[in-house]
Amino acid sequence: MVFPTLPIDAALPGLLHALAMGTSAVLVAQPGAGKTTRVPLALLDASWCSDGKIIVLEPRRLAARAAARQMAKLLGEEVGQTVGYRVRMDQRISGKTRIEVVTEGVFTRMLQDDPELAGVAAVLFDEFHERSMDADLGLALALDARALRPDLRLLVMSATIDGARVAALLDEAPVIDSPGRTFPVETVYAEPDPLDRLEDQVTKAVLRALREHEGSALVFLAGQGEIQRVAERLAGRLPADTDLAPLYGQLTPAEQDAAIQPAPAGRRKVVLATSIAETSLTIEGVRIVVDSGFRRVPVYEPSTGLTTLATTRVSRAGADQRRGRAGRTAPGTAIRLWNEGQTSAFDAFDTPEILAADLSGLMLDLAAWGVSDPAALRFLDQPPAPAWAEARALLLRLDAIDETGRLTETGRSLAKLPLHPRLAHMVMASAHDGDAATAAELAVLIGERGLGGDDIDLGRRLERFRLDRSRRAEDARAMARRWTSLAGGKREDRREPGHHLARAFPDRVAQPAGARGRFRLANGRQAQIEETHALAAAPFLVVADLTGSATQGRIRAATALDPVDLETLFSHHIMSETVMSFDAASGAVRARRRRRLDALRLADEPSPVTDFEEAAALLAEAALKRPETLQWSKDQKALRARSSFLHQSLGADWPDLSDAALAKDPDWLVPHILGETRLSAISADHLGQALDALLPWAKRQEIEKLLPSHFSAPSGSHLPIDYGAENGPALEIRVQELFGLDRHPSIANGRVPLLLVLLSPARRPIQTTRDLPGFWRGSWKDVVKDLKGRYPRHPWPDDPIVAAATNRAKPRGT
Repeated sequence: MVFPTLPIDAALPGLLHALAMGTSAVLVAQPGAGKTTRVPLALLDASWCSDGKIIVLEPRRLAARAAARQMAKLLGEEVGQTVGYRVRMDQRISGKTRIEVVTEGVFTRMLQDDPELAGVAAVLFDEFHERSMDADLGLALALDARALRPDLRLLVMSATIDGARVAALLDEAPVIDSPGRTFPVETVYAEPDPLDRLEDQVTKAVLRALREHEGSALVFLAGQGEIQRVAERLAGRLPADTDLAPLYGQLTPAEQDAAIQPAPAGRRKVVLATSIAETSLTIEGVRIVVDSGFRRVPVYEPSTGLTTLATTRVSRAGADQRRGRAGRTAPGTAIRLWNEGQTSAFDAFDTPEILAADLSGLMLDLAAWGVSDPAALRFLDQPPAPAWAEARALLLRLDAIDETGRLTETGRSLAKLPLHPRLAHMVMASAHDGDAATAAELAVLIGERGLGGDDIDLGRRLERFRLDRSRRAEDARAMARRWTSLAGGKREDRREPGHHLARAFPDRVAQPAGARGRFRLANGRQAQIEETHALAAAPFLVVADLTGSATQGRIRAATALDPVDLETLFSHHIMSETVMSFDAASGAVRARRRRRLDALRLADEPSPVTDFEEAAALLAEAALKRPETLQWSKDQKALRARSSFLHQSLGADWPDLSDAALAKDPDWLVPHILGETRLSAISADHLGQALDALLPWAKRQEIEKLLPSHFSAPSGSHLPIDYGAENGPALEIRVQELFGLDRHPSIANGRVPLLLVLLSPARRPIQTTRDLPGFWRGSWKDVVKDLKGRYPRHPWPDDPIVAAATNRAKPRGT
């Protein structure tokens, strides 16, 4: 059969030769070259192909169906004969099919089911530059399968790929270059008005372009929301000969196929598309591209365990791909809604998904392949360690792997289902409850946006989905039935959606946290829902989808969870504990009985104090932070001061019993207050028992020798020595009680002189000294003059050294 001439034709001989001489090749073909549809057909007649199949991988279902249809058209056949396709929820193949166009995820399942790929001659990775995780995984597994199939041909094809790097991964495979067929494209930069919404800027650009240029228009927007808002603005304003067609992933296959069909003769169309239309598709008649410059990509945050959709700038490679859509069939115009100078600030290429995605599905696939360390396989980029660690934690929680990373029996069951591990776990676990069917339907709703509507409440969406009689809904229900069958489930009972979803998202079970609509998740994150939504009043939620930060998450999909189901499902994970703390307001230790599910507090109520040892420890710690509350007796304070003085003077053989030292380690007090729970209950008796332990009898006897508690004055008085004085051990004493003493009082075997605070008969300080004999001989003469005048009834000798000590006044009349 004769095919229309395309640029790729010139590269086909070199490509055929490379695959005849070896088993790997890299084809770098520019947009419009025709690689997607022409290369698989050219390989069918290769001698090494024989009767083997050729598997062509496409990153999206839309591209897979379109490529299969175009190849079948070239052969003059219907899809499902020589050329067929297999995508999620849809397949068209037969016993005659030799070229199967499949999505990358489908290929991973094919490899897992048959590592030898029996009957397959070649695998073609198309549009590999998109670097989806399934494409990276598929290539790594295919390279590993070469041990079983050394004759298996692998061809990596792309337009913007780093051919040398991929060739090195494929054991220095030859790189074949092919120019594309791109007609001249005029690039126009439209400086955006910062006061206009993006949707208004796009609308103005589209209407102006339709007036000034011929052909249909392809408009690139970030996501479904932007597409709908632009569609609303364009409604009623387009020329009479122009149709409007949205194009995004949540549309039905029929709606997507209609969007990429050429406009009827004499009409134009405006296709509002996401990045789904960047590659693999040629929409006949498009000569205008309006590029908003944005795209929406999933971004995984290992620190939160969440995958959120982020609106980011398109990469330079992506912008070039979009621009090229205007020149695929005729000269065209590309209108970019940004300043030309901004382009250099864009990333050169899109970030590979393996570097920015949740890796739990990848880890499960590798474990099913028998690999626990991704470094054992040849990836173009190795998975990042933080996301790998989070994936491991999730699979351990789901009991899918053991501590060594090997697949468990549960994990083997999960690997049978073409689902994210969370959803596979939900379906498999629900099979034991007799309701795998409901779980499988929920898995479809989560994986296929738009089914059942867009209500946040997945329970409501499930009800609408069950009533939906559209082709897409019928296909989705058929897929759910297949998953139910794989799980071995038979319907015996029907449970609430929350019961099932809690198994998929145990870390996202949530409870109210403060204001209506605010929730705390089991993983400790915060999220909110509109306070007017019915779910805002639920006692518990299961959150299936949310976006935003860890503290300001916005719930996008959830359902209510019955408290009874929570108790049943997580009975082994709910922790019950009695928590004690010191309540400063009451000055007492309080106990509370708490039940927790991770960060969720299920119960918190007062409880009697039963652990008296912990209570004593808390009470001791609180008491020593406020030493003024302790009821030390005067003698106890003196004993502590003497020991502390010896510690400072003689060293560590003597304990430091100062407030600061005692507060460092409350353990000394704990054994002596067992049974007490209030600060006011700690008595001098408790403290005395503690001092007995700190200063045994022998030590006390030694203290009495070195540091007597009292001083025996010449007058016969027995006066306490203050060992806690700021300037060292001190003795307050009336001066006349020291008459006749010609040496200074000291302690520690005469090594430490006491600081004498000499008092008048009215006990007012008159002098401080550490040299009593010097005082007698010196300033006494001046002091005694004042004393004689103030206290005439007391004896005031001129020479106190020879006078008799006294604590009394002179008798009356003397």
